[in-house]
Amino acid sequence: MKNIRYMTKMQLQLPFTVVGIGELLWDRLPEGKKLGGAPVNFVYHVAQFGLPACAVSALGNDEEGAELRDKFNMLGLNAEIATVDYPTGAVDVVFDEARVPTYDIVEHVAWDHIPYSGRLEALAKRTSAVCFGTLAQRSDESRETIRRFLDAVPSGALKIFDINLRQRFYSKEIVESSLLRCNVLKISDEELPVVCDMFGLRSNDFQSNCRSLIGRYDLGILILTCGSKGSYVFSKESDAPSFFAAPKVDVADTVGAGDSFTASFTAALLKGASIAEAHRLASEVSAYVCSCSGAMPLLPACLTCVDV
Repeated sequence: MKNIRYMTKMQLQLPFTVVGIGELLWDRLPEGKKLGGAPVNFVYHVAQFGLPACAVSALGNDEEGAELRDKFNMLGLNAEIATVDYPTGAVDVVFDEARVPTYDIVEHVAWDHIPYSGRLEALAKRTSAVCFGTLAQRSDESRETIRRFLDAVPSGALKIFDINLRQRFYSKEIVESSLLRCNVLKISDEELPVVCDMFGLRSNDFQSNCRSLIGRYDLGILILTCGSKGSYVFSKESDAPSFFAAPKVDVADTVGAGDSFTASFTAALLKGASIAEAHRLASEVSAYVCSCSGAMPLLPACLTCVDV
């Protein structure tokens, strides 16, 4: 099995970092534009748990890029963000009647061209957990950078593939290469049938399909989110999955809820929580984010004070 390091509090005092790598953009919402991108949402929430976190991406040498950098500085987020000769990324977000978002993602933008560098190599070598998805791998340059970064991360670190299938920006090759490099997979109940069909997994039982993915790709953990129905966490070390029903909240919108789930789950594991403890916290955090407008609310202290 691919090794997973559950770092102790003493180890967390070392210069290890939690990294989100991939898209950085403006979410153009009906009420205005906001800092967005799954890796950035992930890093923002990890930092709220008091862990060193860093976003890796690229911005254009333009007004929108400068504005995004200023936003990062205001939030106090660490970042390795290259400036490249492409426009800063953006996505148009619209909501249905249930406040579930759909996305129109602008192509040929800065985060499609994240360059690999010595600075990224050094960051990778002190990374304790890294989260990545499929979207930023839609271009050759960023895909190669993400793969090189993952390959340079220390053995035993958490490599979290938060699959995030968007529009047409994925392929079987991208998904399989990512599954081979990760030890934690996070996938939704809408994405699971797509991936199962992609790899010829024909069972009508979702738990069997999750177990098949764990076995085929030697995963340590598989997280299956099912929206308002709750979520499951499967482990290669346990026969029975952890399940938590989604807490009941008044939903403002669901933007960034999945990213906050991944971030809080990761932070809890790094602080020494069990899978079940990390799962419970992630469920509570993502529900709270759903009750707020936007992907980056300030979390209450009762959620971020993880002490195990």
